Amino acid sequence: QVQLVESGGGLVQAGGSLRLSCAASGNIFSIDTMGWYRQAPGKQRELVAAISSGGSTNYADSVKGRFTISRDNAKNTVYLQMNSLKPEDTAVYYCNVRTLYSDNTATYYWGQGTQVTVSS
Repeated sequence: QVQLVESGGGLVQAGGSLRLSCAASGNIFSIDTMGWYRQAPGKQRELVAAISSGGSTNYADSVKGRFTISRDNAKNTVYLQMNSLKPEDTAVYYCNVRTLYSDNTATYYWGQGTQVTVSS
């Protein structure tokens, strides 16, 4: 079992910045892709950004140029630096991690979510 602990959410004014962190712990053999999703009220959960074990990244069009995803493999931690925040970025942000096991199976884990609120 793997546990994900998120931190860094909060309330910020439009144009401000926040940094989210997500630390994985537990029975970890190998971590593959790490990512951030978000879900606003009444909307479906959507991918915000993801980073592979090799460092390749991809972003939702709505956050390109404003958000940066990174990871520290030694700490099993993924970060999301969010700049130039807009009210439409308001959502619960979820960390997602794909772990690999020695038998070549994979499992996805979700964090508990952290609220990000951007005021206008």
